[in-house]
Amino acid sequence: MQDLHELPKLRDSWSYVYFEHCCIDQDAKAVAASDASGKIAIPCASLTLLMLGPGTSITQAAIRCLASHGCMIVWCGEGSVRFYSLGMGETRSSRRLLRQACLYADPASRLRVAVDMYRTRFRETLPDGMTLQQLRGREGIRVRSTYAACAQEYGVSWGGRAYRRDEWTTADPVNRALSAANSCLYGVCHAAIVAAGYSPAIGFIHTGKMLSFVYDVADLYKTEVSIPAAFRAGVRQRATWKDVSVATAGTAFSTRVCWSALCPTWRRSLAEPICLKKGISIRRTISRGICGTP
Repeated sequence: MQDLHELPKLRDSWSYVYFEHCCIDQDAKAVAASDASGKIAIPCASLTLLMLGPGTSITQAAIRCLASHGCMIVWCGEGSVRFYSLGMGETRSSRRLLRQACLYADPASRLRVAVDMYRTRFRETLPDGMTLQQLRGREGIRVRSTYAACAQEYGVSWGGRAYRRDEWTTADPVNRALSAANSCLYGVCHAAIVAAGYSPAIGFIHTGKMLSFVYDVADLYKTEVSIPAAFRAGVRQRATWKDVSVATAGTAFSTRVCWSALCPTWRRSLAEPICLKKGISIRRTISRGICGTP
């Protein structure tokens, strides 16, 4: 190629396509998804991410074709919310993971990133020299204030956050919705972190868990994404998992949580924000071409 400007730009590609309850196989030199009602072609050459939901099966030939076109593959939950596994994308660099490990290994830089992530959560400018404990105290006040504001906005009687895994059915609708919404947000952040080349286990505020960094990033957006979505769904008393997951995932994607949730220090040091077109979600009625965002 004589002119590198002839290379296709990422911003001209489709961001993602979601399938569920279908079979994906190679079709001539391309890839297609089919079920009992028909078949639809997948534009693998111009696709960035293929998301496989429940009930999907994919052949080795289709995987090979997608890999040759640099299309990343993700196995996820219903409605593209939960993240389970990831196939390698076109990028093979580990520089972001190494940078993350270096920042974690040095106590001074680890504290600096943790403080920056706390500061990112506040709209107002915080005084210099605040300790981590002082920031955690302010964060607790901020979250409780968000709960109270959402309760007043939606007319909900709010007695505080209460969640016990073994007593799920005894919790009130809003608390159940909050748990479900946070779980959905973790799935969105988990997928973004892995796709960006970071480790979900190397956290700076949370430590000791395989999803520590997922919790770090998700906490940046809970007051803007999962808490309002949960109160909107919970106030209906009969909110289902799907109601909450669609509200949470839709809000998360519309705010580009996948990249903008990374604090300024990370964006400057490790990543360049990527702006993609709105993704396409293709569900059971694939032969009819009914599309929508997850």
